[in-house]
Amino acid sequence: MIQASEIREHMEVVGSDGGHVGKVDHVHGADIELAKFDMGSGFKHHMIPITWVDHIEDDKVCLNRTKDAAKAGWREKH
Repeated sequence: MIQASEIREHMEVVGSDGGHVGKVDHVHGADIELAKFDMGSGFKHHMIPITWVDHIEDDKVCLNRTKDAAKAGWREKH
């Protein structure tokens, strides 16, 4: 299982299909907050659970679901 300490700010987050989901802004407990100023995030902060992370490769956070599935399941930070 991936540890939160392995995930660093500014790492790219990609779906299992290689699609760009966003960039890491911060890690909050069991969630990754995606950067607001990123085209992939629609210029809003979104939260995804660390449990979605499959592995880290070449400074990229690779998810266990496609880009579209991740975007369908993420939640907007309020």
